[in-house]
Amino acid sequence: MLDFAIFAVTFLLALVAAVLYLYPASRQAAGIPGITPTEEKDGNLPDIVNSGSLHEFLVNLHERYGPVVSFWFGRRLVVSLGTVDVLKQHINPNKTSDPFETMLKSLLRYQSSGANVSENHTRKKLYESGVTNSLQSNFALLLKLSEELLDKWLSYPESQHVPLGQHMLGFAMKSVTQMVMGSTFEDDQEVIHFQKNHGTVWSEIGKAFLDGSLDKSTTRKKQYEDALRQLESILKKIIKERKGGNFGQHIFIDSLVHGNLNDQQILEDSMIFSLASCVITAKLCTWAICFLTTSEEVQKKLYEEIDQVLGKDPITPEKIEQLRYCRQVLCETVRTAKLTPVSARLQDVEGKIDKFIIPRETLVLYALGVVLQDPSTWPSPHKFDPDRFDDESMMKTFSLLGFSGAQECPELRFAYMVTTVLLSVLVRRLHLLSVEGQLIETKYELVTSPKEEAWITVSKRY
Repeated sequence: MLDFAIFAVTFLLALVAAVLYLYPASRQAAGIPGITPTEEKDGNLPDIVNSGSLHEFLVNLHERYGPVVSFWFGRRLVVSLGTVDVLKQHINPNKTSDPFETMLKSLLRYQSSGANVSENHTRKKLYESGVTNSLQSNFALLLKLSEELLDKWLSYPESQHVPLGQHMLGFAMKSVTQMVMGSTFEDDQEVIHFQKNHGTVWSEIGKAFLDGSLDKSTTRKKQYEDALRQLESILKKIIKERKGGNFGQHIFIDSLVHGNLNDQQILEDSMIFSLASCVITAKLCTWAICFLTTSEEVQKKLYEEIDQVLGKDPITPEKIEQLRYCRQVLCETVRTAKLTPVSARLQDVEGKIDKFIIPRETLVLYALGVVLQDPSTWPSPHKFDPDRFDDESMMKTFSLLGFSGAQECPELRFAYMVTTVLLSVLVRRLHLLSVEGQLIETKYELVTSPKEEAWITVSKRY
């Protein structure tokens, strides 16, 4: 998230590797509760792998040792924070740097710019305007794509099982590519080509840097590098076109092109935004519909709000702000799904959390997946209950964690808007129903997703 870095074990390796190179190793745990290294070379990496994911490892660690815990990655001490109270002591809301961007650049082997506070603030504003202007300029397109999906679902017999994740990925790819990169992606073949390369790059970012296996596999490394090169080639062509022309539709890249950025910054920023936005939008849409199928009461209340606010008219940008309950549904979706379960920051200076000293250059994890399921903050944490966000204090806590408000990342803000439009179209005409007997388990990666395809059925309201 903006001011946070979303990552799984792979990101941990990338950042720790840089720290190990720049700073001498320390075995001093500063008295912080936690576990000792399982292996001298890898630290607790085997424990993380055996747990299934970094998130699941942190859940177990915090259950055993409390809100502030430590473990070892190689020879490097890592500290994890697992409650809102301790996170409040560490989060600096005035920070404008974006570790998510920095770490993705590292994994993509780009050079981080090392911008100062003023430059980071300017780029944040540039991102915000890019999201706002691209959504407003392309709102009719977004509505059209949503209605095309609705028409497809309306054509199905009520007994037909719909592969939700597949449809949401396709919808997100079409929406993001056209709104971020323009009319080139009106051609479905261009979208399919982009999706293939996107999948290759994102998959390797999400897993292959864990143990350096990408560099050990000539075939995989070539596939990754070819896919990344093709994505960059597409972006370079679009950037050149947008610089030299006057277009009626504003896309996200236009805001970067018209900002005070050089060509490499525009390329890197547009790459990061397009990669992350496709995945976050697809998974938010998928989880939101999954949860709606399991709660008839929530779906009924959402339908009533849509009917009251929109009547027979289509949704507009102005009406989105009035769909307050819909926003609560999306916030609760992010919380219940633990959409981005881990974030991190490198400790700039020696600090203190509770009674514990955090040494300078320590990697500090924000165990967001743990925090989002903490019963002391969220009553009945495993229940999907959008009404909890009626409480202003709950929304303030959510904002503190980077999922709303000033700390909300542009990719998530984009996803919120796209998903709102989609739900307003689908829920108005359809009952969204679960498939009997289906158990949806979670796969925890950079962004969480169902382990297997999530299937639903639909029936017409009228």
